[in-house]
Amino acid sequence: MTFNHKKTSQEIEAMRQGGRILAEVLGALAVAVRPGITTGELNDLAHEKIIKLKAKPAFLGYQSFPASICISINNEIVHGIPGSKVVSAGDIVTLDLGVTYKGLITDSAITVAVGKISPEAQNLLKGTKSALVAGIKQVKPGNRIGDISAAIQAELTKYGLSVIHDLSGHGVGREVHEEPPIPNFGRAGTGMVLEEGMTLAIEPMASLGSKEIVLQPDGWTYTSADGSLTAQFEHTVAVTADGHRILTQ
Repeated sequence: MTFNHKKTSQEIEAMRQGGRILAEVLGALAVAVRPGITTGELNDLAHEKIIKLKAKPAFLGYQSFPASICISINNEIVHGIPGSKVVSAGDIVTLDLGVTYKGLITDSAITVAVGKISPEAQNLLKGTKSALVAGIKQVKPGNRIGDISAAIQAELTKYGLSVIHDLSGHGVGREVHEEPPIPNFGRAGTGMVLEEGMTLAIEPMASLGSKEIVLQPDGWTYTSADGSLTAQFEHTVAVTADGHRILTQ
């Protein structure tokens, strides 16, 4: 497979700047998530803050997506459309955001607890976040996509979580989704070789129950098939000469 999505050092620097904007917006949203707020209000907050920081929401209008951020609650895994849904105490809320800055896109996600959540939900968040760290550690020239995938799978399994198989990470930068796909399961030593200049959106997704997913009638929102809680954490990462650099922090 030919790979034509490697970025120049100037492009990666622009992505780093955009990633800092993204991280600032996500941080503000995480603080704003509270019982009684609607997902639509969170979307408006995200949109206004992105524009104020001289960037653009990368998801708005992407394949006709109608909002500036994806907000998924509890059993919703990804691509939840913000609207009139009200956040409640005890929920877990995934905030998945893309930002375009200087024509380049970064992508990042966090799942946040709304007040007190169950020990099982706490383990889900801790394990999924830990899997992101484990996956990122495998990013360096000469390693393979399978090394990232296997590290994520091992970490999620260690926490007793189900790995979502039908959704994956991806290349990112000039487009929202680029080659290569980055599954959250796999075998070390397999897949595409990582090279300096690649920019990857690594995003473990896990559930407390079934790994099977269902696309909802809105055509966007994926939920766990059995209604179990799900979580997602994501960073955009560049492959550098001596390892990697997280661009969305």
